[in-house]
Formats: sequence, structure tokens, C-alpha cells
Amino acid sequence: MSTGKFIAGCVVGAVVGAVAGILLAPQSGEETREDIKDLSREVVDKTDRKVKELQEKAENLISDIQNRGEELVNKLQNMVQREQG
Repeated sequence: MSTGKFIAGCVVGAVVGAVAGILLAPQSGEETREDIKDLSREVVDKTDRKVKELQEKAENLISDIQNRGEELVNKLQNMVQREQG
């Protein structure tokens, strides 16, 4: 399972659980709407943080792969030069 799918599943599960808890709680409609609004903001904030975190990890991974590729190309060029020289 990919990390993205796992995080998405966690977010969906948390939202469903929180909404169910809010809707089943004995309180007024106004309080319920306020709770849902607060929950929505919280989910958006958490999702934004996770997306940024995943983007940063992906950028680091891409950078690492590029660096390793450049190292490999340099090694191969050196080997070819030694064989020709």
C-alpha cells in the first residue's frame, strides 16, 4: 500500500468518525454546524500539512535520484575514457 493511499484512508476515516460523532451528539443545530465548520478547517489544515510533507519527501527523493544518476554517468564516462586512453 502506498503512503498516499494510507494517509488518504486515515483522513477519510477520521472525517467519517468525527462527523458521525458530531451528528449523534445531543446539541443544538447551531452548535453542530459550528462543530462541523471547525472540523472542516482542521481537516483542511491537516491535509495541507500532509501534502506539503509528501511533496518535500518526493522532492528530496527526486534530488537524490538525480544525484545518483549524475554520479553513475560520471563513473561510466571515466571508465570509457580509461578504456580509450
